[in-house]
Amino acid sequence: MDYVEKTVKKNYVYEGKILTLRCDDAELPDGKPCKREIIEHSGGACVLYVEDGKALFVRQYRYAYGESIYEIPAGKLEKGEDPAKAAARELEEEAGVKADELKLLFVMYPTPGYTNEKIYIYQALGGKKTAACLDEGEFLDVEYIPLEKVKEMLTNGEIKDGKSIIALQAYFLNENK
Repeated sequence: MDYVEKTVKKNYVYEGKILTLRCDDAELPDGKPCKREIIEHSGGACVLYVEDGKALFVRQYRYAYGESIYEIPAGKLEKGEDPAKAAARELEEEAGVKADELKLLFVMYPTPGYTNEKIYIYQALGGKKTAACLDEGEFLDVEYIPLEKVKEMLTNGEIKDGKSIIALQAYFLNENK
């Protein structure tokens, strides 16, 4: 059976700096009409950096959750931007590390029920210290955390960011190969 839903009309509700909200008229596979609420997002890129047995994190306040959380360096893609370049840029801007090489681990669909956002998850293979250069209005702390402590933090739920959890779990799975 063909399960494709057809877009009848895209109805734009809000167009902002980071996202666009639509409430589309659509058609189900059986021909019945339906509504689909979609958040358009240009996507993001993030990068896991491990040096001397420690993983690099940024700790940043996230307004939507009302708390500071641990994340690997990440940022929004500009329209048409190469995800690897965005990941490298964010690692350097946020943490002051210039990656020698980036390896794509995954392309993640964080919330497929209502957004088209894709997050490109990379691992930096080597790097050199440079100077961080945060964006205007960006406030964060950089922390290098020993990998054994990171495993504990994953187990006890202290790391809550999905892209970071995926990157770290991939790292730990590959570490044992």
